[in-house]
Amino acid sequence: MSKTPTPHIGAAKEQIAKTVLMPGDPLRAKFIAENFLENWECVNTVRNMLAFTGEYQGKRVTVSGGGMGMPSVGIYTYELFHFYEVDQIIRIGTAGTLSDRANLRDVVIGVGASTDSAYAAQYQLPGTFAPIADFDLARKAAETGERLGIRTVAGNILSSDIFYNDNDQALQKWASMGILAAEMEAAALYMNAARAGKRALCMLTISDAPFRGESLSIEDRQTGFTDMMKIALEIA
Repeated sequence: MSKTPTPHIGAAKEQIAKTVLMPGDPLRAKFIAENFLENWECVNTVRNMLAFTGEYQGKRVTVSGGGMGMPSVGIYTYELFHFYEVDQIIRIGTAGTLSDRANLRDVVIGVGASTDSAYAAQYQLPGTFAPIADFDLARKAAETGERLGIRTVAGNILSSDIFYNDNDQALQKWASMGILAAEMEAAALYMNAARAGKRALCMLTISDAPFRGESLSIEDRQTGFTDMMKIALEIA
């Protein structure tokens, strides 16, 4: 394995903290650094996938964009776990609710991540792998949300490879199995963490409700999810 920096992350090894918060949007990473971190510095600009390292209440934290989809987040999380020796990654993203249990702006804790992806095929397992969050991180997220008065909903989410699905019944079928919300990254994160023996959690703010025709604005998606950010920083 080559030494850091990698082809996708230009930071030196010592510039990346042991805990990484990972929004999909690099501008959301910039927002978190500017509004929550102290003594922060930008440690990556490769491909404009911005990453920042600073301090939150005395804890050293890196916040890095991860991009859209499992191929993108799979690359960044693999490199962070294996090349930068990161201990835990907390994805903080957006999702569409598939359940009456989760409404706009609610924070979903992804206990498990069902998927339509073939990401697990690389491991050549003799069965079906169930991608799950680190229990301690999930428990701490739920307890922190309760302490801060932030509504959280925990359960199974869908990590899909397809945003514009030609099968217009696909989401309904997943909903019939109790899936809370749909996103595109958590399953790859959870599998990379499992294979590396590391810890991972995905938290999602509900940005739209496809069955109800509801959605938040682009501006809200980028900067309006401070509840989720607060929980993630508290448990980092």
